[in-house]
Amino acid sequence: MAPGWHRFFDARQCLSLRRGRGLSRDLELSLDDTPTREALSVWDVRENLTRPVTGKIGDASQAVLTAGGDAVLSHHADDGSEMGHVMVTPLDGDGVRDLTPELPPYTLRGLDVARTGHRAVITAVWSAGFSLWLVADDGSEAPRRLFSSPNEAWNGLISADGALACLDTTDHNPGVRRFAATVIDAATGKSLAMLSDGPEAPVRGLRFSAVPGDPRLLLSTERTGFARPCVWNPLDGARLDVTAPGIEGDLVPLDWSDDACRVLAAHVDAGVHRLYEWDIRTGELAPLDHPPGAYFEPDIAVAHQYMWASHYGADGRVRLLRQRFDLPLTVLRLNRATGTAMPVRTPAAHPPGVPARSETVRSADGTAIQLWTCAPPGVGPAPLVLYLHGGPNMVTVDGYNPQAQAWLDLGIAYAALNYRGSVTFGRAFREEFQRSIGDRELEDVRAAVDHLVARGVADRDKVFVTGISYGGYLSLLAMGRMPGLFAGALAFVPMTDWEAAYEEMNPALQSAWRAFLGGSPAEAAGAYQRASPITYVEQVHGPVWIRHATNDTRCPPRQAYDYARALERAGGDVVLDWFHGGHETTSKDKALGDQQRMIDLVSATLRGERWSTSRVSPPPHTDPPPGSVQ
Repeated sequence: MAPGWHRFFDARQCLSLRRGRGLSRDLELSLDDTPTREALSVWDVRENLTRPVTGKIGDASQAVLTAGGDAVLSHHADDGSEMGHVMVTPLDGDGVRDLTPELPPYTLRGLDVARTGHRAVITAVWSAGFSLWLVADDGSEAPRRLFSSPNEAWNGLISADGALACLDTTDHNPGVRRFAATVIDAATGKSLAMLSDGPEAPVRGLRFSAVPGDPRLLLSTERTGFARPCVWNPLDGARLDVTAPGIEGDLVPLDWSDDACRVLAAHVDAGVHRLYEWDIRTGELAPLDHPPGAYFEPDIAVAHQYMWASHYGADGRVRLLRQRFDLPLTVLRLNRATGTAMPVRTPAAHPPGVPARSETVRSADGTAIQLWTCAPPGVGPAPLVLYLHGGPNMVTVDGYNPQAQAWLDLGIAYAALNYRGSVTFGRAFREEFQRSIGDRELEDVRAAVDHLVARGVADRDKVFVTGISYGGYLSLLAMGRMPGLFAGALAFVPMTDWEAAYEEMNPALQSAWRAFLGGSPAEAAGAYQRASPITYVEQVHGPVWIRHATNDTRCPPRQAYDYARALERAGGDVVLDWFHGGHETTSKDKALGDQQRMIDLVSATLRGERWSTSRVSPPPHTDPPPGSVQ
């Protein structure tokens, strides 16, 4: 019989919805979890019919519908390595075709389709640098390169009629991740205009107007140090910025209506989402009435800026995607006349859980940091698991969290920290981790633990730390640089040795970390060493579990093995479990297995038992991912 906490994972059905942009139909591409993998289906909103996508799909989380709604574009990479090609897959699965057969394998940093015709743009990265490619999903045009640069360039977009493209570029300020929006003529490849707010304030494109022939672009700007929506015409330079008197913090643009008259935006206040609608014609910024929860989730270094986000439907009404820590994704339709939000797609029956509370904590230097906290009902100071998100330029939102509910079901408290480096808290907060990788983040981690202990939520001697990717990295760094703070660390695909990992990272990541760490390992060896958990293995006092992938090109497997061996030689209690794949696990069965493993390990510590029962093993032999740097 399955443990009771399994019921929270069973409730998880729809992970995200991404609207198809074709003119003739109202379609949503739905990402759903199944026991074995993430699967796609197409929801015809007008007909209220759902059709599964049966063909072979690569990275389903980044897939998009073609304008005709009869096929899906997705990035196919060998064994999750993130090095591959974008393919077009008909919904019925009859024939998968490579859109860029002549290109070497690449990492994807943008994927967008025009509303009419068959054009799409792909932002690709391999050892030669960053490039933007115009492709045709029906094979009517050979791929054409519109842009290339050795400097970071992300998030390629295409206009509704396929005439213009846009790319977030850093050529104006190389080596610094503060983008400018560069617009390109899709017919000639000529750069037509660039919008920059100077070296301090990034500008990022979100979406071209949905009206064919309208060249305007919705962007996110940061003139004030915080995100604000902006509409810009690259052909005549006209620009319209939202005025938001009285609103402090980020006002994040999410979408704009098909008639290009209204923009949907989210104000983030201490992690809490409040939605607004900006009428471009009148300049009015009006709050929307909606229940509490998360209404979008940012992503980083992938094909799209959001994992999922509320948006406009083809009927012009706001389609709210809502989650909470205890509530799976629900779709609400906002009735502008009455101000009410009515459910149109709800999850199947799901067990009641514990909602999260947003708290503000002061770090060592007085910086305000945001913390989501959940405590088991009726329990005093309890064991606690502190979660640190990846990125670092990501964020934990008030989204459905079966892991948190599983811990709470067992009487263990849960908290998730948005440390410095997190997005949606302004530019200064997002960039502060760059001053000295790991330092500010660990100050925030200690402040969070002290706060949770002082408030009576956590038992000081029974606090565990966990995280994925950069969050796993911080978990291990905390074990070495703040010994005794945590009873153990549970690290998924962590970075453990920046210098050893550098040559095996995919090229897109090498560029970023040269900027963050002050150069290559040869140029900034001291910074790489100081930032690496392997430097501090002699100081690790608690047990460590590492769950790592055999084909990860973000946090390569060899450096994780080297860390585990070094900790083992130092007398540490370390367990290293391998899984076959890339940087993420993508099935319910794997998530259940990982949760059970963590529960077993934490329970062992609470019983006074060691985690390690055998020596760590090297990664199973795998060939290097195609196109990776050797």
